[in-house]
Amino acid sequence: MAKVEIYTKALCGYCHRAKRLLDSKGVDYIEYDITMGGEKRREMMERKPDARTVPQVFIDDQSIGGSDDLAALERDGKLDALLGL
Repeated sequence: MAKVEIYTKALCGYCHRAKRLLDSKGVDYIEYDITMGGEKRREMMERKPDARTVPQVFIDDQSIGGSDDLAALERDGKLDALLGL
């Protein structure tokens, strides 16, 4: 199974939507809460310099984008392959 990481903030509806999709697939993921900024926010910006919103999803160190991008992959039938399902 792929390594999935997601950068989130508290009270973010898009973050909850992305996590709900991953949960529905039974995927384990590492969540980094960047609500208060800090080192993980800097890390996210280094990994994806143009990222201005959350969530930011990475699958096997590849930037997927946000919740809409993740949902589009699912809709197009491409998400399972990326996740190794």
